[in-house]
Amino acid sequence: MGANELSMHLWRERELLEMLLFKLEEQELLLAAGRSRWIHFATREVEQVLDRMRQAGLGRAVEVAAVADEWGAPEDATIRQLIEAAPTPAWREVFADHLRAMTELTGEIAQLRDANELHLRAAVRATQEAIAGLGIRTGEYDPNGDVAAGDPSPRIVDTDL
Repeated sequence: MGANELSMHLWRERELLEMLLFKLEEQELLLAAGRSRWIHFATREVEQVLDRMRQAGLGRAVEVAAVADEWGAPEDATIRQLIEAAPTPAWREVFADHLRAMTELTGEIAQLRDANELHLRAAVRATQEAIAGLGIRTGEYDPNGDVAAGDPSPRIVDTDL
């Protein structure tokens, strides 16, 4: 294990971040086009990439610990701390480039995630308004699962939808 292995690992993580960005853009296109039929597939693909990223994060932690030990940095060092502890300017540049690229990708992912969330909230609202416009009473359910029509008792409403 060493700096080369860590750098290769960071390249793989960058590729996973790019794949996540791509999958979120796919999801955004489906949402913008109103193609909700396929959203569950896009969501599953996003979750698969996130699982791979979690696994990669564990591997990175092992690689970072090895390089930190070799370079005299704390065992739980961050990439930024490794950059400071790097023995040569070349390694500082390599890891600074990884950090910069991963930071930029993470920012893009956060923006796209937020935009997709807004699309999803709008779709839920539009669906609720369409159902309400039909005049069909969807009702509330009692503990037995039956529609509780005309029951005037107070309700607890989940506002975090």
